[in-house]
Amino acid sequence: MSPRNNRPRGGENPDDRPGIGLDRFGLERTEEYQGEDWKVRHVAGASAVGKRYRCPGCDQEIPSGTPHLVAWPEYGGVDDRRHWHKACWNAKDRRTTKVQRSRNAPKY
Repeated sequence: MSPRNNRPRGGENPDDRPGIGLDRFGLERTEEYQGEDWKVRHVAGASAVGKRYRCPGCDQEIPSGTPHLVAWPEYGGVDDRRHWHKACWNAKDRRTTKVQRSRNAPKY
């Protein structure tokens, strides 16, 4: 049996394939959300050890060390960054705009 050949057929560049791009290397990409462009970056869980964030999509805490996404408006600053679960970011257009919190839930 011959070894598997992982090179793309037809001479195409692997980075030109749909769905695969610079994002797989941890670089940021731009997506449209709420009528403006947002920068989106994957965060490895190892780089976020000891930190906890609250996902604006589901209002649940993102545990320390969990891989997730960071998104911010293209022309926003550091204070505009939001940490999202990947599934919540992908479903952001299907969610309601008003998140209901319980009385005892923290507001961060």
